[in-house]
Amino acid sequence: MKSASGCSRPASRLGGVLLSSAWVTLPLLLSGQALAETSSSSDALVLPTLNIEGDALQGVNALPEAYAGGQIASGGRLGVLGEQKAENVPFSVTGFTEQLIEQQQAQSVAEVLENDASVSVGAGYGNYAETFVIRGMPLYNDDITYGGVYGVLPRQMVSTELLGRVELLKGASAFLNGVSPGGSGIGGSVNLEPKHAGDKPLNKITLDYAADGQAGLSADVSRRFGEADRWGIRVSGLKRKGDTAVDNEETDTDALVAGLDYKGERVRGSLDLGYQRYATDGGRSVVYNGLGTTATSLPDAPDSDTNYSPDWVNSHTETTFALLRGEFDLNDQWTAYGAIGGNKNREYGDYSSPTLSSSNGDSTLYRLSVPYRSYTVSTTAGVRGNFLTGDISHQVNLAYSGFVNRSGSAYTMSGSGSTTNIYNPNTNVAYPATLYASGNMNNPAITSRTQMDGISLSDTLGFMDDRLLVTLGARQQWVEATGYNDEVLSPVYGVVFKPVDGVSVYANHIQGLQQGDTLNVGGVTRQLSPYESKQNEIGVKFERENYGASVALFQIEKPVSTINSNSYYGEQRNRGLELSAHAQPMPALSVFASATFMDPEVRDTVDSSIEGNDAVGVPEYRFVVGGDYKIAAVDGLSVNGKVIRTGSQYLDQANNLELDPWTRLDLGASYETRVADQQVTFRANVKNVTDEDYWASATGGYLTQGAPREVRFSVSTEF
Repeated sequence: MKSASGCSRPASRLGGVLLSSAWVTLPLLLSGQALAETSSSSDALVLPTLNIEGDALQGVNALPEAYAGGQIASGGRLGVLGEQKAENVPFSVTGFTEQLIEQQQAQSVAEVLENDASVSVGAGYGNYAETFVIRGMPLYNDDITYGGVYGVLPRQMVSTELLGRVELLKGASAFLNGVSPGGSGIGGSVNLEPKHAGDKPLNKITLDYAADGQAGLSADVSRRFGEADRWGIRVSGLKRKGDTAVDNEETDTDALVAGLDYKGERVRGSLDLGYQRYATDGGRSVVYNGLGTTATSLPDAPDSDTNYSPDWVNSHTETTFALLRGEFDLNDQWTAYGAIGGNKNREYGDYSSPTLSSSNGDSTLYRLSVPYRSYTVSTTAGVRGNFLTGDISHQVNLAYSGFVNRSGSAYTMSGSGSTTNIYNPNTNVAYPATLYASGNMNNPAITSRTQMDGISLSDTLGFMDDRLLVTLGARQQWVEATGYNDEVLSPVYGVVFKPVDGVSVYANHIQGLQQGDTLNVGGVTRQLSPYESKQNEIGVKFERENYGASVALFQIEKPVSTINSNSYYGEQRNRGLELSAHAQPMPALSVFASATFMDPEVRDTVDSSIEGNDAVGVPEYRFVVGGDYKIAAVDGLSVNGKVIRTGSQYLDQANNLELDPWTRLDLGASYETRVADQQVTFRANVKNVTDEDYWASATGGYLTQGAPREVRFSVSTEF
């Protein structure tokens, strides 16, 4: 790494980066016996047309097909490596389709990702953003990619109306995705794919209603046109407003996205334009822990629909975004590709969260008001190709990525807090007077600038007719933020072995990278260097026509900051076992299931009182079982359901405050028929059928309560 004074920019270091990255491929190339035998002959380098199994799917919008049943996809996007089938790569990756989103009437990314046991969901720190915990490590909403590009999506909450697919990569991804803008994603990453036109014309209108008074109208229209239907366009829009199942909470969503794509023989591309406005008034907040280090018990969760936020709290976000992607086949072996995207965010919120002062639910409320502005541009460009050296196949990818963000905020804050109780909330608290303030609330100045650049080089070598695939690569990354500069080299090593068709044994070593903390010790501010986490993983994937399964063992080691006169670091080590399966045992029935077991240990700290404890906010286990069944006696009728079981987790580092395990049941049904010669689908879904009261998450060291029972209805017609 280099200090602030020694950081170099990518343009002046390209040769050095290529040499630094290439070292990981040379030893294996030079040690191959087949290459040694052919290197002296005149036909040592052969460049035929190849169709290597592990290569990225062709087309910027090509997606892995869904497994039998249509709910779970057979792969996902692996950053610079593009969309890949899971069986061909040394990583755990899956996707959730539009069909699953529609069947479950999922309205947010969190409601989709809950279908995987490796993911638990919490709320943002003092706001209404969704936070995902993957393999025990947080992923912030700002660190989700759109079509593989950072810095495009709206903040805090993303409507599923904008999405064609939700893809989950489990594990670190510094090489694949680069440094995440928000510094999270050590345990996994999420990519959201845009909507694009299918082969058939689409005209669809949907009306939806939630039992507590929230109504929505959405439309989805697509066409293919031009010679050989090379051009496609799809436009989707949503308006939804009304009360949620939480008392005195109202949301208002406007979303519009248009996707244009072109599928030529040698040129392919797409342009996606979108807008989202999301507002929450009276939104239920998280609950902070102010019980002190001697507390040994937590208050039980209040009734599931209780709202302990004052009635004046609100959050309003507005985002305009765009993404342009394209690729060009230079010849049969090599393709050049690139993308540019960005967004403009406007946000304002009056926030207030109760801080517990007693185990009987007594709490204190403060106010923080924040306007926020940001402008982001992300770019990527590269070339990928395949060739043979003797009997060894190669899939090579050289890529550049860039990210630039400018953001500004201001704030006003109240002083002494008002009292309340989470079981008997005082929602009529007067708007507290301002005691502290900073910046222009009407026009916040730019206060933060971040620029990240990276150059990556990888080679997937195929042996034994590509039954053995070895991936080697590295990414050199430069990070320049307000107050510091740094650079890091992030390597990756992975192997896939296919002993028989349908079985893949894999292993990987990959690193994560996030911006270091800013600490104040003895009145001196110190910016820590980027945290480099390490992941090792082994697993087996099994696929057949109508069923499949996977098993993975992993270990992630992540530095964490602690303070004393001699040390600034400790470590969180997450060891885990993941199991997953999907099947369609009969045409009418499709099921999916997953389980995760975690051992999140804090170690090598300077505080003996927490040495060996469990990390905060990481459930010790999580199970998910779901499926869909078509009722033979009634043509067009199907039922679906999902059960989530989440184990206990700790709220504090001392492991004195433990959340109880919880179970949630979701049920649904759909009926497809024809009315007046039009295709019509009726749906009904019930979330948290038994109306359980539970603390869903302790991620971040604060409490997020589980959603109450909510009934959703919809009717859609295609014409």
